[in-house]
Amino acid sequence: MASYLIDYCKQVDPVLLKVGKDGKQSFSGAMRRQESFTAIVEKRALLWLAERTPAWLSSDHLTLLGFGAQLLAGAGYALARWNRYALFVVIAALVLNWLGDSLDGTLARYRQQQRPQYGFYVDHMVDSIGALTLMGGLAVSGFMHPVIAIALLIGFLLLSIQSYLATYTLREFRLSFWRFGPTELRILLAIGSIALFFRPVVQIFGKRHRLFDVGGVIGVIGMGVMLVVWTAQNIHKLYTQERIR
Repeated sequence: MASYLIDYCKQVDPVLLKVGKDGKQSFSGAMRRQESFTAIVEKRALLWLAERTPAWLSSDHLTLLGFGAQLLAGAGYALARWNRYALFVVIAALVLNWLGDSLDGTLARYRQQQRPQYGFYVDHMVDSIGALTLMGGLAVSGFMHPVIAIALLIGFLLLSIQSYLATYTLREFRLSFWRFGPTELRILLAIGSIALFFRPVVQIFGKRHRLFDVGGVIGVIGMGVMLVVWTAQNIHKLYTQERIR
């Protein structure tokens, strides 16, 4: 028991994926990089929760919880077009999404029930579909221009593709970029939703703009810069590793 607990507690820099028992190579050697602002506190909280999770509750249940919560968040933004109190549903859904999406993998590692390929595939397909629903809800909410919502979705999907390709080619699975990860994004969305309830329109240089339009444009620019920088860095690494002599 002590040995697997020691191994579990090394989540700061764990090997995410291993070679299967059948001898087939999976994502061998891919390292899980989580260096966000909340990473240390989050790991402690997740360990505490994993130790106290009932035996009947599995990582699959938590994945479904996270997925359902993200769908609910998208629906909440859509409903906020007619009733602004639906924004509080969004905030509650973001909390549940964090719980399900963050605890499922932690619980699997804690119980020594890892399914690396299954978990990798399911988690990220769920995240992609959930992001589509969330941005779709914002697009019809009236609080964000649909074009900005679509641009945010494209930026998220491009960053995701970059991350998955890096996992395969560089054996590095990065969960955060420049100290920002999924938890920080949920916190920003929750704070933004509270601000949206009280002040959906702001003045900038004497002109009125929707609060989430401003935040969305900043987000698109930020993701664009991240995509360019990380793609360039990874291309340089791969070119150096496979330089033609």
